[in-house]
Amino acid sequence: MTVNFEVADGVGTISLDRPPMNALDIATQDRLRELADEATRRDDVRAVVVRGSEKVFAAGADIKEMQDMDHPAMIVRSKALQDAFTAVARIPKPVVAAVTGYALGGGCELALCADFRIAADNAKLGQPEILLGLIPGAGGTQRLARLVGPSKAKDLIFTGRQVKADEALSIGLVDRVVPADEVFEQAHAWAARLAKGPALALRAAKEAVDGGLETDLDTGLTIERTWFAGLFATEDRETGMRSFVEEGPGKAKFR
Repeated sequence: MTVNFEVADGVGTISLDRPPMNALDIATQDRLRELADEATRRDDVRAVVVRGSEKVFAAGADIKEMQDMDHPAMIVRSKALQDAFTAVARIPKPVVAAVTGYALGGGCELALCADFRIAADNAKLGQPEILLGLIPGAGGTQRLARLVGPSKAKDLIFTGRQVKADEALSIGLVDRVVPADEVFEQAHAWAARLAKGPALALRAAKEAVDGGLETDLDTGLTIERTWFAGLFATEDRETGMRSFVEEGPGKAKFR
C-alpha cells in the first residue's frame, strides 16, 4: 500500500509510504480518499494525523504519470484528484499535518487540508506547478488563498518558489515549527489531546468554521446557531456543564 492507516489512543494516523519522495500518483490519491472515508466512519478515531516519512512529507504529483495524460483524461481525473483531497479536508474530526522535509505541489495541498500544520524546522513548502506550465489542481488556488490571503498565495503560485519553515510560519502557512525529530511526536500529542474532547462539539466547531468561510456572514451565523443549539441535546454538553459547576473548568471527562 502507498498509504497506511493505524489507530492508537483515539488517533488515526494516515501515513504516506511511497519512497523515495511520496509522489502522489493515482493509486495514492485513491487510497487517501479511502482512508479519509474510513477515518470519518470509525468511532474509535477521534482525531487524525497525516504524515509522510522523516525526510519528505510529499514532493507533489507523479509527473511521469501525468505526462502521459491528455486533456480528456485529465478532465476526468482532475475531479477524482480534488475529491481525494476534499475527503481529507472534510474528515469531521480534528486533523493535523506533520510536515517533514518537502511538501510541494500536491504535498503542500494535502497539508492545506489539515486543520493544523506542525512543520519540521527543515521543511520546505511550495506550489511549483507554474514551472510546469500548470496551476495547482488539488485545491491549492483555493485553500492557500483562504489560509494566507490572496496576495501571499499569488506570490507562491505565480513564482513557484519554495518557502522554508520560518517563512511558512510567518505567513501563516504552518502553525508551529519544531525540531525535525519532534514533528511526529508533537503532531500525535496535539491530536491525542483533542481526541479526549467532546466529539460532537469538535465536529460542530469544525463544520461551523469551515462552512462559514465558504459563505456570507449571516449564513455563517445561522450555521453556528444551529450547531450551538443542537449540542444542547448531547450527553457531552450535560457532562461538560455539570463538571464545570461541580469541579470548575477543564476537568470534564467526555465519552
